[in-house]
Amino acid sequence: MVANSKKVGENRYRESYGRYLEDFKIGDIYEHRPGRTITTYDNTAFTLLTMNQHPLHFDEEYAKNSEFKQPLVNSCLTLSIVAGMSVSDVSQKTIANLGWDKVTMPNPVFNGDTLYAESEVLAVRESKSRPSQGIVTIRTIGKKSTGEVVITFERIMLIPKRGHAVDDKTNY
Repeated sequence: MVANSKKVGENRYRESYGRYLEDFKIGDIYEHRPGRTITTYDNTAFTLLTMNQHPLHFDEEYAKNSEFKQPLVNSCLTLSIVAGMSVSDVSQKTIANLGWDKVTMPNPVFNGDTLYAESEVLAVRESKSRPSQGIVTIRTIGKKSTGEVVITFERIMLIPKRGHAVDDKTNY
């Protein structure tokens, strides 16, 4: 996690997270911490909140008869948690997510699993139409505490150059 502090007054500092365009280097890998253990409540609440009514996510009796023998964590929750783990490091200053690509989920996630994430910088370029911004592509991998990969995806983000982020221009 990239944390900086800037002086905002006499003996007063404010933390700031995220990276500017100039901070991204192709091939760099950022390990995101802390990890996150997914609870039964997390999975059930997320599944029902998003109106996913598949019983494999919240009906233990139904799940016992599946090939997994237990409820599966909703794949959209897995995506959301792993993406969220990366925010304070790679996208806290992002202007916009421009796209998601190549989402794969090679192994299931179950209630009680602890996930960790890391992101690799795949591409960095200046924007052709926005001189104070650039485009960064990362690949994020989510793994269980055992090291088993449960999700990978690529994300393309519009990132400001140093001095052009919202928190550079306001008293936020």
